[in-house]
Amino acid sequence: MTMKTKHRFPYEWNLKEANFTKDKGTVFSCFACGGGSTMGYKLAGFDVLGCNEIDPKMMEAYKTNHKPKFTYLESIETFKKRKDLPKELYNLDILDGSPPCSSFSMAGNRDKDWGKEKVFREGQVEQVLDTLFFDFIDLAKELQPKVVVAENVKGLLMGKAKEYVKKIYQQFDEAGYYCQHWLLNASTMGVPQRRERVFFVCLRKDLAKDFLYFKDMFTEVPKLDLKYNESPVLFSEIQDNIEVEKRKPINDSYFKHWENAHPNVGRSYETKHGTKFGFFYKAMKKLVLATITSGSQYAIADAPYFLTQDEFSKCGSFPLDYNYGEVDLQYLIGMSVPPVMTAQIATEIYNQWLIKI
Repeated sequence: MTMKTKHRFPYEWNLKEANFTKDKGTVFSCFACGGGSTMGYKLAGFDVLGCNEIDPKMMEAYKTNHKPKFTYLESIETFKKRKDLPKELYNLDILDGSPPCSSFSMAGNRDKDWGKEKVFREGQVEQVLDTLFFDFIDLAKELQPKVVVAENVKGLLMGKAKEYVKKIYQQFDEAGYYCQHWLLNASTMGVPQRRERVFFVCLRKDLAKDFLYFKDMFTEVPKLDLKYNESPVLFSEIQDNIEVEKRKPINDSYFKHWENAHPNVGRSYETKHGTKFGFFYKAMKKLVLATITSGSQYAIADAPYFLTQDEFSKCGSFPLDYNYGEVDLQYLIGMSVPPVMTAQIATEIYNQWLIKI
């Protein structure tokens, strides 16, 4: 496995070379997507038993790359009601989940979409996205893992969504957990991408006695330090050393967007039908790449050519030999938590809590 010495975990690596020790505890992942979080837990030494995922193509990619013991291709609403789950899932160290978050994304309609049913990209069952977080908490209440980790978008901490966060805290409290959250930036954690995400990390109350301290005058919580300050990984460090002609060229319909885009800031652009589609980014060698999303375009700044598959994989800290199957590479990476981001958090949870329980 390739290891960059200034970083705790590799952002350039291969599954076939990885040594997953599986000696730190067990994990189960919900809303697992293609397994970004799963790979992070594996890098940190955890044994990921399986996943719950609603998208059949994502599930196939997950199974191909991870060969899990347990898989449940169904909605979280259905999964949480199961009475036939194996004993291993009632003895988890960590229950992980990334509830779909487009209702709270800064790029979406936010509160205008709250409470509405949305159809997922691949045409699965319609779901009210902003209730899925509470279905996940219901599952935690049933399974009672030692720790629960839930990831979501930065927009959850802004505006009217703050009331939603209060409800999350209340529901975790009623489920038997101390809840805390952190806004973390992947670029400070060894990921070659500027990606901010909120992580709720919850410890079961009966295990928390030895870790409790007063965070402020009124709030007692189990102490957990999640501070990261690793050196930024500039695009120059992950850019493929190939001739530009070997890259996919930007066609005429995108050229003006590439020409007008601000480096690493992006410029909104529209499709030929006139509907807003996403942003166009130029990757500058001396900067960290912007957040990878499924609906945006990314090209090198030197010439009108798109990023390569390996560059996307490294920016997402995905293994270079990951088998994406029928799922678009950029879509899967954009929908996933970067493995290295999860590995960093999982390591601190183990070092500060689990190893002492």
